[in-house]
Amino acid sequence: MKVGQEKIQKVTSRGQITLPIAWRQKVKTDTIRLKIEGETIEISPVRLNECRLVDEYTVFDAKGKGLKASDLVNLLRKIGR
Repeated sequence: MKVGQEKIQKVTSRGQITLPIAWRQKVKTDTIRLKIEGETIEISPVRLNECRLVDEYTVFDAKGKGLKASDLVNLLRKIGR
């Protein structure tokens, strides 16, 4: 895997993309951060043990039920053990 390698990827009708397995293995995480700047979407790896929540955010599921971001991080940490 070369640094700076690019790939054109089709988005599904449901808005999903597939990250190549070689890329996922390279960053050694199954959690990613998405950041939008203008018309650019940045995808970067997140390592939960390095994650610090500065502000409290609420994450919603498909049914609109809320879960505090800090509670979600704690649940993910438990699953990752």
